[in-house]
Amino acid sequence: MKKQSYYTFLVFAFGIGISSVKAQGITIFPKGEKSPNVHHVGEVWLNELSTADTTFNYSIAMATFKSDARLNWHKHPGGQTLLITDGEGYYQERNRPKQIIKKGDVIKCLPNIEHWHGASPQSGVAYIAVSPSQKGKTIWLEPLTSEQYYGGIAFKTELKSEEQEVIQLSKQKWQWMADKDVEKLTPLFDDKSVFVHMGGSWGKKQELDIIKSGGIHYKKADIHEVSVNIIDNTAILLNKITLLAVVGGNEVTNPFIVTEVYIKENETWKLGSLSFTKLLTP
Repeated sequence: MKKQSYYTFLVFAFGIGISSVKAQGITIFPKGEKSPNVHHVGEVWLNELSTADTTFNYSIAMATFKSDARLNWHKHPGGQTLLITDGEGYYQERNRPKQIIKKGDVIKCLPNIEHWHGASPQSGVAYIAVSPSQKGKTIWLEPLTSEQYYGGIAFKTELKSEEQEVIQLSKQKWQWMADKDVEKLTPLFDDKSVFVHMGGSWGKKQELDIIKSGGIHYKKADIHEVSVNIIDNTAILLNKITLLAVVGGNEVTNPFIVTEVYIKENETWKLGSLSFTKLLTP
């Protein structure tokens, strides 16, 4: 799968929960008819813009997905090109990492490569699909499981080794927090680190004491999406997670965007800041 820049091809479409594109008060491409749930989960609309014929041996269709909607595993004998026109979603090939797709991306689904795509849990997505017809129609496979859809990490791009290192370290950190393993967390947290929660902010010692005592038990962090930007010796990592935690003896589950700032000192990454921002929708 290869991503290319979205440049002179001007296409307009709709996303669910996203502003519609209008020209002189008239929508350009209506989202079409709602598709029956035969090869997908959730709400999906399809508009057949152009069908294949003896002159043009490809079809063009617009698909609009509500958040959480996704297709079954499938493959295209002749391949398929997706022009992402609005929103944000996922694309994943069999046995490869899940990737985030967003407005402006061009996705090439190679012939006979098993894959799936759809919206993300937080956003709808819309795209124009260009499908060669001479080698046959889409071959549908088994449904996507909830674990495959929600589990794992979604990567925005092909990551460099240093970015992968930070992402892996962040993932380990969540496990150490779940295990209350302060021995591994102590050298990871910088002495001047700051932790920002919904109920306040504090430093390294208090955070370690809270983890050790179980005042907040970070029981399980399901990571849905992750991105990282590295500026000199500083890495800024964003996680979209669903956190299962025990706070004051009560078990709670909340969706968060978590911002983590790492600083590289003597070839070792140190956590300088960790802050939680609660999402309004799961």
